[in-house]
Amino acid sequence: MKHASIIVLTLFIFTSCIPLRIAPNIKEDKIKIAKKFKRSLPRHYALIFKDPKNADDFYHFVNAKYHLNDESVEDNVPFEIDGKEFSFSFYEVERVTSTINLLPMFVDAALSTEYCIDPVFEDLYASRKGHWYIVLTARDIKMQDGLHPDYVDRELVIRHLRELRKEYLNTHNYMEFSMKN
Repeated sequence: MKHASIIVLTLFIFTSCIPLRIAPNIKEDKIKIAKKFKRSLPRHYALIFKDPKNADDFYHFVNAKYHLNDESVEDNVPFEIDGKEFSFSFYEVERVTSTINLLPMFVDAALSTEYCIDPVFEDLYASRKGHWYIVLTARDIKMQDGLHPDYVDRELVIRHLRELRKEYLNTHNYMEFSMKN
C-alpha cells in the first residue's frame, strides 16, 4: 500500500500540467495553408517560421530592404525572380501554449480546508507562453498563389522567401540596407 501511494503521488506530480493549447514547434520553416495555421489568415499557402526577434522587427526589415517608406509594407510587397514579377504579404501571428497546473490548485485546496488559509498559489493555476511567427504568402501578377503545390515557379518562390527569412534572421541593423544602396 505504501508503494502504491508513492507511485500515485509521483505520477500526480509529473502529470500535474494539462496542456490546453500547444504552439507548433517549427525548426526552420514550414509550408502549409495559412488558414490552417491561424483561422484569421487567408486560405493561401504560406511559408511560416518562428520569429525570435522583437515585435515589428520584420516590418522594419521589409520597410528598409524594399525602401517602402512605411507605405504598404505588409501587403503586396513587389519582388522579382528571373524577370518575373511577384509580390508577398506577411502576417505576424502569435500562437500560445497554455496549461492548467493541478498541483498549485490542490495545495491551495489542502491549505484552505486544513488551515483556513486563502489561496496562495492562485496565480500559478494556469500558465501561458506566447510564440510569434511570421507567415509569408506570395502571388504572381495574375494573383495566383505562388506557393501552391501546382504552381509552375513554386520552387523559385520558395527559394526566394527562404533567402528572405535567412537575411532577416541574420540582419541586426536594418540601416545596413540604406547604406548598401
